[in-house]
Amino acid sequence: MFAYFRGSLASALPEEAVIDVSGVGYRLLISASTYRQLPIPGEEVLLYSHLSVREDAMQLYGFFSEAERQLFRLLLLTTGVGPRLALAILSGMPVQEVHEAIMTNAPEKLYGITGVGKKTAARIILELRDRILKMPVASTGIGASAGGYGVSSTQVRDDAVGALLTLGFTKPVAQKAVMGILGEYPHFSTEEVIKSALVAIHNS
Repeated sequence: MFAYFRGSLASALPEEAVIDVSGVGYRLLISASTYRQLPIPGEEVLLYSHLSVREDAMQLYGFFSEAERQLFRLLLLTTGVGPRLALAILSGMPVQEVHEAIMTNAPEKLYGITGVGKKTAARIILELRDRILKMPVASTGIGASAGGYGVSSTQVRDDAVGALLTLGFTKPVAQKAVMGILGEYPHFSTEEVIKSALVAIHNS
């Protein structure tokens, strides 16, 4: 319903921001990551939004980047994860590190986040990794070439770079990591390249 809000930042707290849009104040719950990137009150800001609708309430959530909103929406698809917990996860770890934990099958990296136990972390890894890998190539760069067979190295490269861009990495970082992996393992499938590139980026 609401794609984003652009206006003057009326006020900001670690867990919420109020944006004045043409005289109307919109209250959005935010992550600690978004809070740290907000300008000072009175300056213009744009927050991507998500509207959560329940029987007894409607609540807006705001995100400084599209990558953060996309991850928030993915987290909501996980069994047992609601908006509050999804926001806590975004507050506890940068978007890129959450994606790395998911794609490299490392649930232990999520244990330290408030509200995330071993079972929840395992569900997030299991359910979201499959969803990410099954997304259309047009939006994530993953999926059609995941099997690796009959796919050119150029397509694997482009799909892997596209996937990393969708996960929030910059183009130079994504290209460098993918080219490094393909240079060493030219017969890797797209999924293998993505997983290896995430590990390489994390260790660099």
